[in-house]
Amino acid sequence: MFDSLSARFSSALSSLRSRGRIGPGDIDEIVAEIRTALVESDVALSVADKLSESIKSLSLASLEEINKSTNPSNGIFEIVSAELTKILGGQTRRIRMAKKAPTVIMLLGLQGAGKTSLAGKLALFLKNQGNTPLLVAADLQRPNAVNQLQQVGASVGTPVFAPEPGNGVGDPVKVALAGKKFAEDKLHNFVIVDTAGRLGVDAELMTQAAKIRDALKPDEILLVVDAMLGQDALRTAQAFLEGVGFDGVVLTKLDGDARGGAALSILSLTNRPIMFAATGERPADFSLFHPDRMASRILGLGDIATLAEEAKAALDPDLTKRFEEKFASGDDFTLIDFLSQLQAIKKMGSMTKMLGMLPGMNSGAMKRQLASIDDGELVRTEAIIQSMTPTERHDVKILNGTRRARIANGAGRQVSEVNNLVDRFTAAQKVMRQMRNGGGLPPGMSGMPGIPGMTGLAGMPKINKQLPPKKKSKSGNPAKRAAEQG
Repeated sequence: MFDSLSARFSSALSSLRSRGRIGPGDIDEIVAEIRTALVESDVALSVADKLSESIKSLSLASLEEINKSTNPSNGIFEIVSAELTKILGGQTRRIRMAKKAPTVIMLLGLQGAGKTSLAGKLALFLKNQGNTPLLVAADLQRPNAVNQLQQVGASVGTPVFAPEPGNGVGDPVKVALAGKKFAEDKLHNFVIVDTAGRLGVDAELMTQAAKIRDALKPDEILLVVDAMLGQDALRTAQAFLEGVGFDGVVLTKLDGDARGGAALSILSLTNRPIMFAATGERPADFSLFHPDRMASRILGLGDIATLAEEAKAALDPDLTKRFEEKFASGDDFTLIDFLSQLQAIKKMGSMTKMLGMLPGMNSGAMKRQLASIDDGELVRTEAIIQSMTPTERHDVKILNGTRRARIANGAGRQVSEVNNLVDRFTAAQKVMRQMRNGGGLPPGMSGMPGIPGMTGLAGMPKINKQLPPKKKSKSGNPAKRAAEQG
């Protein structure tokens, strides 16, 4: 979503690196570019002016000190990063826990913001942390809202309290209170209340939400905002702040292609932090909002911390330990092991999304490379491996022409694709043997090309084997050779 803003920031800051010593005129030029980039990305004018002025004043005040360094542009870059992080909230804001369970979270938002889907994502997020959430269907206005929440709850393995059928039937205040009582009786430590939305902000919506707030007394009130709304997101947030009040914001559809700058303005205009972000359609595409990490991504530095967290969550520690022991013992890496790696990578989501978290991926060339990645390759490769017998996965050397034809038919692929996988996997095995023996990677094989997920095996230990010193060649001159030997 922030690709356009990220590209403009990178362009402005990269021009500093070629200037050597930086003067006040350079600062003015860079700040003007940053302000233009913010405004064109839908950031509120007051927020763009505030951020630009802050960067300018700090840069000018530190200019003498910055020019003493060997790379003055880094000093400006650090100021921009710090101020952008501050605009985004400064620190990560987590859920406030109730002194006595359950902790009650009330969701607000307009129809179409993804509120009901987000309720399921939040429930899964809490469940993965060892909690026992309960979803409460208090949206009794929208057609089939109760049924949708029940389906969402089933998909994430979370119970749903839904005593009323909805579709205009039932009292949402009574349902919310009954849901909290049910959670207390059944020992659920979190209650997520899905309330009604509207196509637009109106008095009836605000009145109903205020009644639920007053009766339920939730520990957190979260406003769900569609990040693709543009400036309407700011007006929606301001209306809910005045009509009901809320403690934090949840951004949905951050994986969209809208400019998204309005999302950066919410904290400054409402003084309420962005707490969570939904970055995809899968229930697992949901995480805490880290202002410093988002600032890093906007500035083209990637988000290695989030990538590492997702990898750690996806990879089974026992599986990683088994790979380590197998590698250290000298056993060959087989297609059985590779299939386990593929399945772990699939849990992390889109390859494009994962690689997009790496530094430097906001450049035009890298974006084109990312756009050419086919996530379906993981599925096709997995289908080919699963069409093999356990013996064939263990030893690819036995795969003759007949076996390869059978595997291709079973996977619905071409024999050439099976051949390609086997050839590249065999090459990868040779690479691993050479690495294990301390020889490093052979020329032209800096990775494991063409096999999805094989660019780096999780948990692979480093080998520090000492190689024997290289023998010196003997001189062809007899007198010089005698001098060398003696």
